[in-house]
Amino acid sequence: MELKEFIEHFAEQFEETPVESFMAETVFKDLDEWSSLMALVIIGMVDEEFGVVLKGEDIRNSQTIEDLYKQVKNGK
Repeated sequence: MELKEFIEHFAEQFEETPVESFMAETVFKDLDEWSSLMALVIIGMVDEEFGVVLKGEDIRNSQTIEDLYKQVKNGK
C-alpha cells in the first residue's frame, strides 16, 4: 500500500469535498464533511481495503491523512 492509494480510497468516502482537497498534509478533521459518522466510514474502509482494524484512538491521534496512513501501515 502506498500513500497515494490510501489518499484515493480516503477521498472516495467523501461525497461533497472536491478530490483536490485530499493531500498527504490535509488535516482531515478540518474538512466540512468530517464527523463521527465519517470516522466510522473511514474505519470500515480501512478494514475492507487494507485489512487493518483502526480504533477511535488511532483517528484521535492523527491530524493529517498521512498520519492516518502511517497508523494503517503500522497496523499491517
